[in-house]
Amino acid sequence: MFLMQKENWIVSIIFLKCEFLCASTDTESDANKTLADSEACEQIPIQEASTNPVKMEDKNGQTSSTVVSERHVSIQTTLDGLEGLVDLNGAGRKSCPLCPEEKFKACYSHKLRRHLQNLHWKVYVEFEGQRMCICHLPCRQLKSSLGSDQAQGRLVAHYHCVVCSVTIARKTDMISHLKRHINKGETEASYSGSSDVPFEDPASSSVPGGQAYEIMKELGTNVQLLPNHTTPQKTDTYFSRKMKTNRQLVFCSLAVLAEERNPLECLDAFGATGIMGLQWAKHLRNSVKVTINDINETCVKMIKENCHLNHIRVEGNRSGRQLDGAGDADSPIASVEVVKMDANVIMHLRPFDYIHLDPFGTAVNYLDAAFRNVRNLGIVSVTSTDTGSLYSKCLNVTLRHYGCQIVRTEYYRELAARMVLASVARAAARCNKGIEVLLAVALEHFVLVVVRVLRGPTQADASAKKLRQLLHCQWCEERVFLKPGSMVEENLYRQLPCQCHGSMPGKTAVELGPLWAGPLFNTGFLRRMLVAAVQHNMEDIQPLVKTLICEADCTTLKTFPVPGYSALSNQVECGVVIKTLQKFEEADTSDQSGKRKTTGEESGNVLKKIKADTSLEHPAFYYSIHRHSIRGMNMPKLNKFLQYLTEAGFRVSRTHFDPTGVRTDATLAQFKEVLTKYSVPTYSSAPPSSAVGSDRRQTL
Repeated sequence: MFLMQKENWIVSIIFLKCEFLCASTDTESDANKTLADSEACEQIPIQEASTNPVKMEDKNGQTSSTVVSERHVSIQTTLDGLEGLVDLNGAGRKSCPLCPEEKFKACYSHKLRRHLQNLHWKVYVEFEGQRMCICHLPCRQLKSSLGSDQAQGRLVAHYHCVVCSVTIARKTDMISHLKRHINKGETEASYSGSSDVPFEDPASSSVPGGQAYEIMKELGTNVQLLPNHTTPQKTDTYFSRKMKTNRQLVFCSLAVLAEERNPLECLDAFGATGIMGLQWAKHLRNSVKVTINDINETCVKMIKENCHLNHIRVEGNRSGRQLDGAGDADSPIASVEVVKMDANVIMHLRPFDYIHLDPFGTAVNYLDAAFRNVRNLGIVSVTSTDTGSLYSKCLNVTLRHYGCQIVRTEYYRELAARMVLASVARAAARCNKGIEVLLAVALEHFVLVVVRVLRGPTQADASAKKLRQLLHCQWCEERVFLKPGSMVEENLYRQLPCQCHGSMPGKTAVELGPLWAGPLFNTGFLRRMLVAAVQHNMEDIQPLVKTLICEADCTTLKTFPVPGYSALSNQVECGVVIKTLQKFEEADTSDQSGKRKTTGEESGNVLKKIKADTSLEHPAFYYSIHRHSIRGMNMPKLNKFLQYLTEAGFRVSRTHFDPTGVRTDATLAQFKEVLTKYSVPTYSSAPPSSAVGSDRRQTL
């Protein structure tokens, strides 16, 4: 009995202790929760203050908001600005604003000034007047594989990028990082978010999540961008700064077409932010009737907001295109039509004079609809960004999308342009239309082709005959288009200028294609594009257009028109007399006898001029001077080598496809012969090493 009472007493004591421990644990957790809630409440105003836009009131009393992007304290313009972070004139010890206390202890002003100058300022990286000093604050910590108690033991000195705010440890890496920003067209001004144009409050906008806008200005056109606009998987309103060259080339091609006839019905089939269509409407005004289309509702709302941002009126139909009160400051300067529709549907429903296709990836799914209703002598421009399949990285995707067999070659970019043109020519031929290629550009991020549409089965047959197979030697990389015809040839290798098949066993060449075998450029159209680029102050693409003109003529002589007093003249393109602009001195059509040429004489010379132009087509493909250099020999400079090829009697020019490429009508054997002739041995002036060693032994 006594044992049973003792056991009950022990159990009751244990039960009371457990209740006491549980109560203390609950009290402790409640206290921690209360403390966490209080800390969260204290942090909420700080977080809101750093993310909310700053509201300002303009002169009209309307409230607008701007996004303020604060730079890091290590980014300064002058040394005085860096020293101004600390009051060096005051008394007492002061801490460094860019170093933690454990790295640099507080000291007096004279020592702190030397520290800022020698450690932080001397190793800065400059970008557009902004100097990024080295920072030792705990912004960047070295990731350690040790335990958690040693994970935060070491801090890494680093730089803060003025463009994208990323932290980079080494100075050379930061310089390379800034060069990539420059190549992409990204500058500090485009990321600053400071603009004098007011826009909507993000809290009241229709963007989901209440995200803040960012204003970007290009070619005098302002567009609003979301923070994740560079990632297509995370946003609907995708925008890429790397495509600025593409947008300017498309704009110049439209400006040239607007000189021939106006008003033009032009379509931007994939609007996204609408910047391309807004640039058309803002600069060409009444010469074009712009339609911006996108199937996404968010993109359509963004395009309409960007229209209001640029003082452009949004129209739901084509009635009433005339702008009332165009001279007023607050009146719209132009008008566009914004449509929410599938691109294939709108191109089937309505005819257009100019169509631009720029989907994310390949554009082959939209080519049939584009050529269905495009008007005669209209222009279709196609931008393809699927560089993985175009540049021979995904051969199965290339075969699936373009129906072409290709391999990786030294001229892969021109191969990509000809592959896209072959798809465009087949799509046009299915609609009984032919094409004339005006422009074909292949750069790092995209392939752009611009073609003029020619109606009729005769034109379609002529374009289809320019689709041929390419014979490519895998040993020396010589290449040639197979001759057209239905006759079966016993040995296709005889068409190659090289002799690799006779000296090498097995199959030495492969057939690629089908590819576009015609010319890639139209010289007259490119010259008018250059005039349009000068008139609209597009300095970025003027060197590229000049290179294209020289490449189209296959010459190194740079003769370009200078814009000045101009008059209307006639230029023949694809068998059609087109009104163009030329200099006033050349506008006189009378000869020395005073007789004026009649219209019949001009039209009678059309066929003669076409035959003369066809004989001056530029050679297909190019050779890389570094690819075919000789080991142990110093090559001549590229410009000197072009001069040597010209003296040898070959047509020669540089190419935009490859900075070291040479477009010439010489064969690869002739190319290597001239290169070998003017190359110098690397150690021609130095004595042999054996002779030097024997002389040394004799002196000893």
